[in-house]
Amino acid sequence: MTKKTSKHTESLKIPELILQTSKFIAYFSSKLVTLFAAKLFTSPLKHKIPKRELEMDCKSIQKRIEIPSINKKVVLYQYGKSSKKILLVHGWSGRGTQLFKIADELVKAGYSTISFDAPAHGKSPGRTTIMSEFVATILEIEKQFGSFDAAVGHSLGGMSLLNAVKKGFKINHLAIIGSGDIVQDILDDFVAKLELKPNISSKLREHFEKKYGQEMDSYSGYKSAMEIDIPVLVIHDKNDPEVAVTAGINIYNHLKNGTLYLTEGLGHRKILGDPVVIDKVVQFVKK
Repeated sequence: MTKKTSKHTESLKIPELILQTSKFIAYFSSKLVTLFAAKLFTSPLKHKIPKRELEMDCKSIQKRIEIPSINKKVVLYQYGKSSKKILLVHGWSGRGTQLFKIADELVKAGYSTISFDAPAHGKSPGRTTIMSEFVATILEIEKQFGSFDAAVGHSLGGMSLLNAVKKGFKINHLAIIGSGDIVQDILDDFVAKLELKPNISSKLREHFEKKYGQEMDSYSGYKSAMEIDIPVLVIHDKNDPEVAVTAGINIYNHLKNGTLYLTEGLGHRKILGDPVVIDKVVQFVKK
């Protein structure tokens, strides 16, 4: 008997039309399919705000702010009225209201939260983005809104916060949930899901390095972890199908002051609403 996979634990599937298109392009040119893959890799999906997030959306003070270093604008959410601020950062194809259950409990605990729709996400304009723009947004928000007590990031948001702290983002505590780790692993996984030959992954990395003038591996989570002194709580599900648990464990192993909490059966997104996970985040922030 085949075990059924819940919607919370099954990995996202790439539509058949995109798979067939990528294979067709690859048949004629590895260069063209690399460009096609790069476009897909940097194009997040925009989802309608689900009903469960509408309360935070309605109660937040929202404003569009400029991020001069990348010449883009993002929509910002200010939630709660406390002077003690926590920054929340969503993952790829997410939204500034996605961590609403964590935000609710932080507000109850006496904090306010600031979150944002990353470039090309949610209500923010644009169609393409990449992690370095998440990092640039975090650093600009600190410039415009002052210091934060702590930050919480999910998936790519966790990776982005690790990089932001390495680059000077000053907080007392950092909690990351389901964070990615090694950039090459992420590219390898993406190319595998497109059912392309493994060598396209290296070509994709080279394309981004040439375009952005930086080594992609410098953004790997564990590399940032090595340079971080503040307490970091790493939360990851043992059966996360989108970001393997080995990513969280490797980040934890490279931290100077890390705490690791592994869950089971919560997958990549359901974990954000788990009461035990939320309590651990709130208690960690309050230390």
